Amino acid sequence: MFTGIIESQAQVLLVVPQLQNVNLKFSSTITPELTINQSLSHNGVCLTVTQIEEDGYWVTAINETLVHTQLGSLEVGDRVNIERCLILNGRFDGHVVQGHIDCKGLVEEISEDGGSWILKILHSRDAGMTVKKGSVCLNGVSLTVVDSFLDAFSVAIIPYTWENTNISSLRKGDPVNIEFDIYGKYLQKMIGHK
Repeated sequence: MFTGIIESQAQVLLVVPQLQNVNLKFSSTITPELTINQSLSHNGVCLTVTQIEEDGYWVTAINETLVHTQLGSLEVGDRVNIERCLILNGRFDGHVVQGHIDCKGLVEEISEDGGSWILKILHSRDAGMTVKKGSVCLNGVSLTVVDSFLDAFSVAIIPYTWENTNISSLRKGDPVNIEFDIYGKYLQKMIGHK
């Protein structure tokens, strides 16, 4: 389990296809602190550290992950937001994030708003739902929904998040990983909407 509070970014060093899977090698400032078999969120996707080398660490993305997230489009040099799993004896910032992506969304609009930025994200109508002032996870970042629609939502990005995540590198039409709020998903299921 994660909180959506990004610790660092990791850069893609190698992309190695293996049958329907892809092995990815990343470099990060937290690499020396990682252990094999550790869960690590990459743009919101929970992946297991499979190997650690002096200059980086490896994870494997299976076909299911590649189809339903934007990790399949990663190239050498790209940067991803990373977060280690939640430590239960610490503060719980952000919101409950599982690292299980619900869908890929598309950046529809990015606009500056007096020192912050507003992003509008499109998604499939049946992928999930947001509510105004609720939580959503975008590329692993815990954010508050500004406006909510059946097939879209907008979020406001503060300068710190803009400068310390890969959100600032997004452009109109770029794919993003979306994880809808887990409590909302359970409520949808209970009332028979999904």
